[in-house]
Amino acid sequence: MRVITKIHEMQTEIKNLKSQSKTIGFVPTMGFLHEGHLTLLKKARQENDLVVLSIFVNPLQFGPSEDFSTYPRDINRDQSLAECEGVDILFYPGVEEMYPQPSSVRVIVQERTDVLCGKSRPGHFDGVATVLTKLFNIVMPTRAYFGKKDAQQVAVVEGLISDFNFPIELIPVDIVREEDGLAKSSRNVNLLLEERAQASTIFKSLTAAKTEIGKGVRDPNSIKTLVTDIITSQTNGEVDYVEIYSYPQLKPLENLDGTCIIALAVKFSKVRLIDNIILEVGLEIGGEK
Repeated sequence: MRVITKIHEMQTEIKNLKSQSKTIGFVPTMGFLHEGHLTLLKKARQENDLVVLSIFVNPLQFGPSEDFSTYPRDINRDQSLAECEGVDILFYPGVEEMYPQPSSVRVIVQERTDVLCGKSRPGHFDGVATVLTKLFNIVMPTRAYFGKKDAQQVAVVEGLISDFNFPIELIPVDIVREEDGLAKSSRNVNLLLEERAQASTIFKSLTAAKTEIGKGVRDPNSIKTLVTDIITSQTNGEVDYVEIYSYPQLKPLENLDGTCIIALAVKFSKVRLIDNIILEVGLEIGGEK
């Protein structure tokens, strides 16, 4: 595995690979890799000639109350994991390399950000879109891989690729779950023992919603109430939100139809967990995508 820290060196290498008609799978991350990231790398390895992993803690996507300096970092561990997954190139630039001077241009995301987690993090997705624009131009991938666990980010990236005409195929990858259905996350270690036992209820509530939709229920408020009631009655967690939108547009729905997302966030004592399911809702059935 080759480790590259300079943009010009990365672009030179990519141009060489492109001249050989190599396909490039790209997994952009902020490091401190977990199983979700490794799943993205595995899929990228299966579908491309080469795999590029970027690790860059992007200061533009941190809000005033979010401490960029304390974000977890462990490049030696990350490098070992990347090698085990067959990564060909690790792009590991510093902040001074990515932002050598104040930006004269930044990407402003106009849609899909004023709901779900983005509602409480103004400017976050502007930072995400700006750094991805830079990374896409540096890496020039054939395919880019993102986890469906952060479905709002996937929706924003879909808009970015479409609106800016990047010649990139977006590959959303299914959520990796524990045996009891809990979405895997580095945050799960912060759950107390009792909370960990209760946390599986989050996915159970989404499964119950899917079942009701499959029976023909099309009222979003009824489904949101069902999910909320299950979580509040069976856990000590506090429901931050349960929302249903069209996907990837993330627009409110009066009746469930087409591709929809049911997304939620639940606060426990030391951690806030998010989860979602994306369904294709027809007149008769609801099926998870």
